[in-house]
Amino acid sequence: MHFHADVDSTKLNMEKNSKIYVAGHTGLVGSAITRKLCELGYDNLVVRDYPGMNLMSQHETEEFFRSERPEYVFDAAAHVGGIIANDTYRAEFIYDNLMIQNNLIHNSYVHGVKKLLFLGSSCIYPKLAPQPIREDALLTGLLEPTNEPYAIAKIAGIKMCEAYHDQYGCNFISVMPTNLYGPNDNYDLKRSHVLPALIRKMHLGKCLISNDMSAIRHDLAKRPVEGTGGGAGEEEIIRILGKYGIMKGNGKKEADHAVTIRLWGTGSPLREFLYVEDLADAVVFLMNHYDAPDTRNGEGQPVPSHINIGCGRDLSIKDLAYKVKDIIGFEGTLSFDSTKPDGTPRKLLDVSKLFSLGWRPRITLEEGIRRVYNDYIR
Repeated sequence: MHFHADVDSTKLNMEKNSKIYVAGHTGLVGSAITRKLCELGYDNLVVRDYPGMNLMSQHETEEFFRSERPEYVFDAAAHVGGIIANDTYRAEFIYDNLMIQNNLIHNSYVHGVKKLLFLGSSCIYPKLAPQPIREDALLTGLLEPTNEPYAIAKIAGIKMCEAYHDQYGCNFISVMPTNLYGPNDNYDLKRSHVLPALIRKMHLGKCLISNDMSAIRHDLAKRPVEGTGGGAGEEEIIRILGKYGIMKGNGKKEADHAVTIRLWGTGSPLREFLYVEDLADAVVFLMNHYDAPDTRNGEGQPVPSHINIGCGRDLSIKDLAYKVKDIIGFEGTLSFDSTKPDGTPRKLLDVSKLFSLGWRPRITLEEGIRRVYNDYIR
């Protein structure tokens, strides 16, 4: 279906009663955007995701847009994960994300959405891009192999937004956040990103040192690991934790109360982190202050339409690990397994384009980690 409703070309900010759809509202990013919109007084939000609606279904997505007619769309729906998940479930990461964003972007055009904001990821950039990474680095080199399928899906989303702007005049914009963390994150030890994985591992390690099996059982009851929950025997719990690098007695003697946490890679890669509440503030700001630009300059050369979102500072994974260790109070040992992949050596975003529009992050990494850990243990 390729007919669409007429859209007023006048660029307008969202009104407090504008009908706004947040796709992916239960996830880390979508839930933060929903909270931010409510905090700012937007009172006509539409939230409906799986299982109420399967965004991978063309029919269900089309029926939703036909019945609800949202005016603004935040596309925060995605199948996401860390380096292990990205490298293990390569087919799922490209197929699921392409299907979700294709259905959302196309139906936003068909049903006359005034403005759509598509959330990508900093992994869209070449593995060895010059640092800090500017928006025009897109498609200038090879991607990091471990997350290439996910990155290609996100690049397709950016280009789809540009194409619908070029051909149909749609006001569809894209933003590329740096590494995010915050409330409602994924703490699955196989699928999570680095920061939530560090927080959970060090919390469990801290409990192991004090031999607080009740706290460990409580944790596993909420978030089982490979089917091992809080009711498992102590020997099985120690085994499954050891499999994910949380080793009692340095992995040798169960009676030894020393605990070592083994982490993937050398710890040398540099990463930038942004608290998800800051990200939510930035995307609402951009929805109201940034419109889809022309994608070619006067000489016909391509101009990047997307905007990086970050804080402009990074640190090594090793420094991050020791920062988390100090904040949580884990008194064991950290070791780094250099036989495991590091991923991209550095990934710092150039955020000058965003900062020039007048937005700045407010929450420091230390404050953000403390907030997240307090939320986790609650």
